[in-house]
Formats: sequence, C-alpha cells, structure tokens
Amino acid sequence: MYTFESRVRYSEVGEDGRMTLQSLLDYFQDCSTFHSEDIGLGVEYFKQIHQVWFLSAWQICVNRYPKVCEKIVIGTAPYEFRGFVGSRNFEMKTIDGEVLAYANSIWSLMDTDKMVPAKPNEKMLAGYVLEERYPMNYAPRKIAVPANGKEEEPFTVKAHHLDTNHHVNNGQFVRMAMDYAPEKFEVKQLRVEYKIQAVLGDVIYPVVCSIDGKYVVSLNKEDGRPYCIIEIAG
Repeated sequence: MYTFESRVRYSEVGEDGRMTLQSLLDYFQDCSTFHSEDIGLGVEYFKQIHQVWFLSAWQICVNRYPKVCEKIVIGTAPYEFRGFVGSRNFEMKTIDGEVLAYANSIWSLMDTDKMVPAKPNEKMLAGYVLEERYPMNYAPRKIAVPANGKEEEPFTVKAHHLDTNHHVNNGQFVRMAMDYAPEKFEVKQLRVEYKIQAVLGDVIYPVVCSIDGKYVVSLNKEDGRPYCIIEIAG
C-alpha cells in the first residue's frame, strides 16, 4: 500500500477540534494523486495522452475522527481493473496503527478528446500494482433516492468549486451536501455516486431526504437529473 504521513492541521478541524469529514475525504483524494505522481502517472502524463480518471463512487467508513495535531498515516492501493473501470481502497491510521477510517472508490478512465471510455494502457497496468481488497463491507455503488424529498434553494457553481479538470471537484459536492446535514451530526459512513459533471455557471437544485437515520442529498440539474447523490449515515 502506498502511504504518506501527515499531522492534523488546525485548518482541517471543526468546532470540536476533530478532523472534518470533508478534510478526511481530501486526504484520501490527495493520497491517490500523490501515488499517481510518484509512479509517473500524474496529472501531466494524463494531459499528454488526453485521458483522465473520473471518480464514479465513494464509500468512506469512519471509526474515529482524529484530533488537531494528531499524527496520521494515509494509504491507498488499487485492487481491480475491469475494462475502463478501476477500483482502489484507502485507509487512515494513527502512527500507532489505530484504524481511523477506510474507504472504497470506483473510477472510470475516459478519453478527453472523444469523451468515451478508455482501457488502461500497459504503463498504467504496470504502475498501478494491484493488491488484495480491503476487508470491509462493500456497499452498492448506486444510491437510491427516497421519494418526497424537500427541495432546497438552488445555487450556482462558482470558480472555487472547480479543479484542474475544470469541473466541480469530487470533495466540493460533499461540502455542498453537508450544508443540509443536521447540526453536529457525526457521519460514520459516507456514500457518493457521481453522475454528471458540473461546470462553472451551472445551477444546482438540491433535494434532501431523510429515512431510517440516513440523509440523502441529491444535487440536481433543473430537469431533475442528478449531478451527484450523497448519502450520510451516523
């Protein structure tokens, strides 16, 4: 497993002095980026070959949110390629080995010129060394949206929501959804299903549902098609 060490920064914690869910997700996303860069499969490489990995789904499980200044180790390992789809696990531990959080993620490789799926080439297959699947209960990729959700005030995608692919960053969708979570709601499992890219100027229409102690936020286009569906559970 590829790993890097860090220390929880003050800018990464909430009012309770513990890392926020959004910061935890950012660590996992950064870990996959560091891994790719360090094996020669970084952002510039994919620009040269006109391809990109798009994140399709997250499942993040949290045992404990680390405290400010706590030292942590973040790791990731790919475990499967199937056609144009790749899957990788993540883990966050303390220096002493306590598992703080772990995750599954599903990615799709796309040709950015034709916007069609592409299979990993030999360099990718050699660089992304597959490991055993992480021992966790794997949830389905698709998230069901309950009927009769509450429609919230629409808002517009701003420049700070975007990443180097010029669309709304994966973590930004989660930040948007968390605005509709109950105050002090501690998320123990996050699931995200990414459906459509959102770009600068798009208007997002949130629909919020609550069922069996879970909250589902569907961030939709005006016609009701979701850009992204987020499920949080305590």
